Amino acid sequence: MPSVAFHTLGCKVNHYETEAIWQLFEKNGYERKEFESTADVYVINTCTVTNTGDKKSRQVIRRAIRKNPTAVICVTGCYAQTSPAEVMAIPGVDIVVGTQDREKMIGYIEQYQKEREPINGVSDIMKARVYEELEVPSFTDRTRASLKIQEGCNNFCTFCIIPWARGLLRSRKPEAVIEQAQKLVDAGYKEIVLTGIHTAGYGEDMKDYNFAALLRDLEAKVKGLKRIRISSIEASQITDEVIEVIDKSKVIARHLHIPLQSGSDSILKRMRRKYTTAFFAEKIERLRKALPDFALTSDVIVGFPGETDEEFEETYAFIRDLRFSELHVFPYSKRTGTPAARMENQVPDEIKHARVTRLISLSNQLSKEYASRYENEVLEVIPEEPFNKDSNTGEYVGYTDNYLKVKFPASSELEGKLVRVKITQAGYPYNQGQFVRVMDDEQIEEAKAIAQG
Repeated sequence: MPSVAFHTLGCKVNHYETEAIWQLFEKNGYERKEFESTADVYVINTCTVTNTGDKKSRQVIRRAIRKNPTAVICVTGCYAQTSPAEVMAIPGVDIVVGTQDREKMIGYIEQYQKEREPINGVSDIMKARVYEELEVPSFTDRTRASLKIQEGCNNFCTFCIIPWARGLLRSRKPEAVIEQAQKLVDAGYKEIVLTGIHTAGYGEDMKDYNFAALLRDLEAKVKGLKRIRISSIEASQITDEVIEVIDKSKVIARHLHIPLQSGSDSILKRMRRKYTTAFFAEKIERLRKALPDFALTSDVIVGFPGETDEEFEETYAFIRDLRFSELHVFPYSKRTGTPAARMENQVPDEIKHARVTRLISLSNQLSKEYASRYENEVLEVIPEEPFNKDSNTGEYVGYTDNYLKVKFPASSELEGKLVRVKITQAGYPYNQGQFVRVMDDEQIEEAKAIAQG
């Protein structure tokens, strides 16, 4: 039986796609091996969001070549898409496939094994107009399922290479999304995370259908779905209709990840973001009425070219006043090929790092404040994995619907179930909890009805 090993760099979408590629290999009689062991085929799913992503991707490719020099080395993903010639130039790389045409991979491998000639299967992503169906009916990770609903992005922010790696926005057919969601629920998943490159841009390329309609249909048509989490939604995509759907929903998690990137209007303009801070704050205020006390998480880039002390202070104050519950803070890093990389007044590294440190400590403080509101409350948690895999502490870790990370005494049979847990001690990154009970379907419906008032 031929064997395949995978290594995934980068985002949730890449992880989803690796699972989809594995489905193709499994159907063709392959067994899956750990990346560190010897396999016949290695698939490296690469990232190119920063120059560091490229570098890490190259390191992993070389590691696979060293591991088994006779194996077929197949490189896919964003770095393969934007720089196929660079990837092909690495001695030992046999096949390069970009972010489309993944279903051709098995054929390429068979072709390579016959002809022993390297294959460049990368096509022009900017011409892609149709969503590539990649089905994942179940995941290697047993507790949380991702469901990819769209591909590509039309925004062209000045710091971002992703449209060149993923192409323009393409939405998956609603029937295909609903069908796969049902398969995931039938496979035992309680929570589905809707994901994509520009997730809530779903439907912008369709006539009479949009993201709000998809959320409504998922809730109405997927039997047994307990929790939908939206992986990310842009402020500009929070329409009145989306707010109304969130307000009425019984399954949308009390957690929204809304990328801010900067809390200074002058920087947002230079980034070519489609909102002002006033617009962003107004959307949050309206969402807080529809989804009271939801966890608001976000991404922030610090030290964007030309960022002054005043502009950074504006960002700091905006985040503090809007009470985010957790931030992913990134120092700006030049991405070759983007307008921002060519901008003047690049911020020195030491200033960037000092600002990052300040924002991270603000984020930690806000996270603790948010969690402390839930001390002694009983919340719903899906236990995901042992707290410490090496030494058996008898504790499991999982997330509440409002994205608090909780560790509590539990056993493996609770993994992936929906349970009630009392928060005995709030903290960050972990809250301490105490198991109360497993929720059966009837109790879940009852809890939803109460939540709806």
